[in-house]
Amino acid sequence: MSRRTLAILAALGATTIYGINHTIAKGVMPTYVKPFGFIFLRLFGASLLFWGISFFGPKEKLERRDWGRLLVCAFFGMGINMLSFFKGLDLSTPINSAVLITITPILVVILSALFIKEKITLQRGIGVFMGLIGALALILFGAEIRQDATNIPLGNMLFIVNATSYGLYLILVKKLLEKYHPFTLMKWMFGIGFIITLPITYTEFKEIQWSHLPVEALGAIAFVIIGTTFLTYLFNVFALTQLKASTVGVFMYLQPLIGIIFAIMAGKDHLTLVKFLAIVLVLIGVYLVSKKVRPGP
Repeated sequence: MSRRTLAILAALGATTIYGINHTIAKGVMPTYVKPFGFIFLRLFGASLLFWGISFFGPKEKLERRDWGRLLVCAFFGMGINMLSFFKGLDLSTPINSAVLITITPILVVILSALFIKEKITLQRGIGVFMGLIGALALILFGAEIRQDATNIPLGNMLFIVNATSYGLYLILVKKLLEKYHPFTLMKWMFGIGFIITLPITYTEFKEIQWSHLPVEALGAIAFVIIGTTFLTYLFNVFALTQLKASTVGVFMYLQPLIGIIFAIMAGKDHLTLVKFLAIVLVLIGVYLVSKKVRPGP
């Protein structure tokens, strides 16, 4: 099997893990693990894994001037990003989360225009508009009465916060990735993220009744730490060594599809007309924003 084929399978594997994570993580919240307790486990576990694997990477020392940017990246990428996603997932539904987090490319375009003055083309402008309309439709008209989703509009808003903070992280971390090995950055950012969020997450972590956790709950926790946090990153890094970033990015379109199918098959969510129309608008918007504009003759 060629390295390119393996890279395609790695990208597909990462997208699949992300897609089913919405349902698996939702299945144990808040009955067995509350959302912020989950973040404690995720950041602590991932920190150990990334520090462990960093010994196989180059031994790099960060320049003093880069620590400020690293701290901000950890704050947005491992702090606000994760806290808002898991709290949103606790309050909302797997399908809503699978759809709304895909607006990250749209938000990156908006944030890039605001902070680094990148121009927004007509095609991207239309994509931004359609994607945001789809997101707003889910927030304003996607409310349902469900025992496992106590405040869907607020949860959906937190998904927007999640996508915004992750978009900022992507913009800010780009310069660091040009200077340092990914293992070096991840071990520090996950470690710092764990310390930053500790005052918020520790209380809910202490409430976990480990002796009462069923096997499926322990399996879900392991899946989120090892699969969603650790393996997906490694898969994407390997994929990027063999494929263009734009090619890897295309796999993002599969995430909501996989998430929706898995949630429905698992009986954890259902597809309504509002959700369907919002999904179509968001995916078209993401496609237009991500599609390269061909230069004119």
